[in-house]
Amino acid sequence: MSLTTHATTTPASVSPAAPGTPDSAPASEPAPVRQQQPLREARVPEGGMYEGRRTLRRVPEGWEDRPYERFELVPQGRIIGAEIRGIDLSTPVTPALREELNRALLEWKVLFFRGQNITSEQQRDFAAHWGELETNPLLARGQSEQVARFDKGGDATPTFENVWHADVTFRERPALGAVLQLREVPEVGGDTMWADMAAAYDNLPEEVKERIDGATAIHDFIPGFTRFYGPEKLAPLQDEFPPVEHPVVRRHPETGRKMLFVNTSFTTRIVGMDRTESDRLLSYLTRQAHVPEYQVRFHWQAGDIAFWDNRATQHYAVDDYAPQRRVAERVAIAGDRPF
Repeated sequence: MSLTTHATTTPASVSPAAPGTPDSAPASEPAPVRQQQPLREARVPEGGMYEGRRTLRRVPEGWEDRPYERFELVPQGRIIGAEIRGIDLSTPVTPALREELNRALLEWKVLFFRGQNITSEQQRDFAAHWGELETNPLLARGQSEQVARFDKGGDATPTFENVWHADVTFRERPALGAVLQLREVPEVGGDTMWADMAAAYDNLPEEVKERIDGATAIHDFIPGFTRFYGPEKLAPLQDEFPPVEHPVVRRHPETGRKMLFVNTSFTTRIVGMDRTESDRLLSYLTRQAHVPEYQVRFHWQAGDIAFWDNRATQHYAVDDYAPQRRVAERVAIAGDRPF
């Protein structure tokens, strides 16, 4: 920046100082003004996730938050996960209790019941209050065909763990929910995490929402199981489970909230996009479950039960306990066609 010099004038009533006196020193020039240095151009990877405050809504706008009268509810996270106290699941569930538990499930997405230690039959009876029970020929069977058994650790092949997913989205009617009981737990590790997929949708950039609202995606069981089973087991089931098309964003049939409905295990592509574009967008969308603010983590004890809304969540079984043993039994409840 150029400096402008000014002529010095002396008021008439003041005589100039004699040379050599202190007042005869020349006037100092103005300090040069430093220019703001331009910020260098920088670029972050496309489709990145950024820091900042997130929108965290536990229930839909306008939802009436009422107290629970038949049990104590203890939140385990800001928007997802609550422990239910004061209920014995080995006893019959009355219609009034079922209604209140269902409201808690809608509001908290996953419910935890400590130290229940119920039988497989009682576990089935409890789950059946929410509808028809599923069977799954791809999973090991427990005491009945509605009970899937996961016996892990030791020399067992690690399967169906350490990946974020929703259950059986390869079905035309993916599961409404599931009731899981841990029969045996490792001394350390073996937690399960859940993520709220309505929160994941809420926090998407508007331009991403515009791209995916109304879009559909293909779901297929083969990618999720081919890592563990050979063609001889999977090929005979292809007619029973053909690829299905579901909305990328589904609405919850009871709360009306929009939720992301794609997952790493079973979603193969977005309809109408080329492979590169679809893969890039699916990678971005499935990473939304990884955000800690949307999650709750549960540390199991033997006899504990988790009951989650499979329409609204994804979950992740943490595989950090080998060679210890972890045994769980799950009963899944059939759901409806996503819309």
